[in-house]
Amino acid sequence: MEDLKKRSIRSFVLRQGRMSLGQARAIEMLYPRFGIEYAVKLLDFDMVFGRKAPRILEIGCGMGETTVAIAATNPAQDYLGIEVHGPGVGNLLRLINTDKLSNLRIIQHDAVEVLAGMIPDKSLDGAHIFFPDPWPKKRQHKRRLIQEPFISALCTKLKAGAYIHIATDWEEYAEWIIEVLRNESQLENTVKGYAPRPDYRPLTKFERRGLRLGHGVWDLIFRRI
Repeated sequence: MEDLKKRSIRSFVLRQGRMSLGQARAIEMLYPRFGIEYAVKLLDFDMVFGRKAPRILEIGCGMGETTVAIAATNPAQDYLGIEVHGPGVGNLLRLINTDKLSNLRIIQHDAVEVLAGMIPDKSLDGAHIFFPDPWPKKRQHKRRLIQEPFISALCTKLKAGAYIHIATDWEEYAEWIIEVLRNESQLENTVKGYAPRPDYRPLTKFERRGLRLGHGVWDLIFRRI
């Protein structure tokens, strides 16, 4: 993990966009309740959530709709989201509050640093990375989140039998991702090739639109050996 940090890989490029008044108010009022401040200190998940339960990490929550939908339909599991962009964090907090969810928390910080400094080894039952930035131009590929050092580091945080689920709507990135996952000795594919979309991952409005236009979506689900 230290080598990964030295390479200055980041899980994002900061494009804050315009934050609405409601999103800003949600961060001010709700982050102290549902957010976790970044600190180089391992989390005690039982203390964070007030119970023992399976723990799922989501890296890159976007505007939060999918994250909240999954947490709402799986109340027996706890979810920790990582998202750096303010508008997305604000919207996610608003949705958590509206749906009265007790099994979802958010950290507004870079995922690589959170993974290194806050997530205990062998503490996760699963990890979701849905539609990461594909950085489609060849000269941008070094910016992609899904790289062998990052996946190797993520695997150390997974329990034996835990899963990594990645979804992308870029075929070339899907090919890149499956190659990275296949090269990780700590992982095995749960199917031969790409996986069917599991029921727990809801379709986004953008995904529905893309499917209507004939665009593909590729799900990859690997398990920690």
